[in-house]
Amino acid sequence: MAGRKVFFSFHYEEDVWRAANVRNSGQFDAVAAAGWNDASIWESTKRRGDDAVKKLIEAALRGTSVTCVLIGTKTASRRWVNYEIQRSIERGNGLLGVRIHNLKVQSGRASSAGAVPPLLSEGGYKIYNWDAAYLGRRVELAAINAGHPCLQHGSRDCRWCRLRLLY
Repeated sequence: MAGRKVFFSFHYEEDVWRAANVRNSGQFDAVAAAGWNDASIWESTKRRGDDAVKKLIEAALRGTSVTCVLIGTKTASRRWVNYEIQRSIERGNGLLGVRIHNLKVQSGRASSAGAVPPLLSEGGYKIYNWDAAYLGRRVELAAINAGHPCLQHGSRDCRWCRLRLLY
């Protein structure tokens, strides 16, 4: 579904290749933590300190209505992933988790399943396994569940879209 702006939260060092596969599925307007395409932006910002990283994350979240946490082996323990989830909750973004450990990286290897970040599991947010055929629907459902208008009808309480997107 084109038009939904999505922030992707993921463990950069471990999962950037997997995240790029998700992003390139082409089902939405993807926005991610700075450094998606250029690790040097993320690394140089980290060297400038926590405030600089927070500003970078805030800028990336601006204009998004959904945060999709891409869950790999070590995602739950990543400090900045947890910060991104917390800020997404505070902003009213729809939230969902997508397990990506089975997506293969450039070398052809998959990884093992990791824990779900506590803010997602404790908050009752939906967690899915990666499936390109359904990700756009799941992102839209997360937006509607968070009170954002559906893209098709512009309604904040679109029962038709909510039911249609469940299946």
